[in-house]
Order: sequence, then C-alpha cells, then structure tokens
Amino acid sequence: MRTNISSGEARIKRAVCRTFIYLFALIVAAVAFYPFFVMIISSTHDNYNIVAKINVLPGSRFSENFMRLTQNIDLAKGIMNSLFLAVTVTVIQNYFTMMAAYAFSKFEFKGKNFLFSVVLVAMMLPGQLGIIGFYKEIQAMHLLNNYLALIIPTISNCFAVFFYKQFIDGALPNELIEAAVMDGCGELKIFHRIVLPLVVPALVTQGVMTFIGSWNSYLTPLIILNDKKKFTLPLMIASVRDSTHADYGAQYVGMLVSIIPMVVVFCFSSKIIMEKISVGAAVKG
Repeated sequence: MRTNISSGEARIKRAVCRTFIYLFALIVAAVAFYPFFVMIISSTHDNYNIVAKINVLPGSRFSENFMRLTQNIDLAKGIMNSLFLAVTVTVIQNYFTMMAAYAFSKFEFKGKNFLFSVVLVAMMLPGQLGIIGFYKEIQAMHLLNNYLALIIPTISNCFAVFFYKQFIDGALPNELIEAAVMDGCGELKIFHRIVLPLVVPALVTQGVMTFIGSWNSYLTPLIILNDKKKFTLPLMIASVRDSTHADYGAQYVGMLVSIIPMVVVFCFSSKIIMEKISVGAAVKG
C-alpha cells in the first residue's frame, strides 16, 4: 500500500516538474520570438502606425514598404556584399583559429600557458576599446574603403581559439595523433586529414556564430566603408530614409529580408551538428 502511494506521489511530482519546465521553456521561446514578431508585424504598417501605435495585427503596407526599400537601395548588391564578407570571414577565421587552438591543445612549447592567458584576457576586453586605434592603423595602411580591412583582423578571434581548444582537448585523443605520426604523416596532413574531420561539430557551431556576427556587423563597416556600392546590407538598411526622417516601414522590410540567410544557414548547420556529434561520440568511444 505504501509503495503504491509513494509511486503515485513520485508521478505527481514528475508531472508538476515537467509542467513547470514546459511553461518556462514556453516563456523563454515567447520572449525570444517577440522581436521577430514585432519586425514581421511592423513591416506591414506605415511609418505613422509604427511610431504612434502598438501593432499586434498585420497591416496592408508590406508591398509599399518593399517598393520604397528597393527604390532607395540596391538590395541585391547589399546581399551579395554581405554574403561575400560573411562567407570569407567565416572560412578564414575558423581555419586559422582552429590551427592556433590545435597548437595550444596538443603542442608543447615555451610560453604556451602565458600566451593562452593572453588570449583569455584579450577575449574579455570589449572590441570597442580599440576602435580609434584600429581606424588609425587602417588609415595609415591605406585600407580605408577596402574589404581587406574587414577580413584580415578577424583571423585573430580569441573566443574561437578558446572554444576550439576546449573542444579539441576532449574530442581528440593524443593516441590518434601519435598513431598518425608513426605512420609518417606530417603536421599539416594530420591537421587536415584527422583534426578537421573530428572537430566538424565545433567548426559548424562556431562557423554559424561567425557568419551571423559578420552578416550583422554594423560598426566596423560603418567606419571603414564610404563607397555606397561596397556597403553591406545592414549599412544600406540603416541609410533608408524619406525626405525628412528614417523610413521605418522600409527598414523593417529590409531587416526581414536580412534574416532569411541566417535562418537558412542555421537550418542546414543544425542537422550537420547533430550528425557529426553522433559520429564523433562513436569514434571517441
């Protein structure tokens, strides 16, 4: 009898806990979705309704807002500029930061711990602190209005180095590298043939974050680029105005268009992450 009562109480507790967990997850999901809801709804209203009212129902001005957006900016050019920068930065940054992380994780050399401490300290510093010095350096190197100024500095991403090192420490056995060395593999061959395939989940995860960060980047392109033909999509969207003030309706449509590539990247990458994590777990086991 007591066993039946205790098991019934346990089921009730589990049901209550599960209910609270689902409720909390629902609240978090609603809070996360709310900015997207505001963006979608606002893209269908005119500027007056966006500024003066709280809109919860869609309007009928989406096509007009989209027409004004395409009249003010070259939308296709902005997408191509942002896509070029985002893809280039993602590939270059993740390749070289992974290489640095592999060195920190598996190589032994003088000053290793000190250098990694420097990486950790640099990771904690806000990037805006060096924005004036960065601009002066770029100006001295005659790289203003040049995409190289937006690509080369991204190679040294401290968080990516830290993230990859922690992943390699747990996912890449030393015995695997030692076996490759005994088979006569060089360091670059080991890196490309063994390390990179085993850290694909980390590469994809950090790659998505890098792509989104580069795609949404506003401040650095703003101070580097002055040719409107080279503007990224966020810069073009921010420049949309009518005769007197910002055209909020057209800007919301532009923001709605700008999130489509990020959603596509996330949908494809999430599947790859789950597949590679299961493969990596099997290899490690």
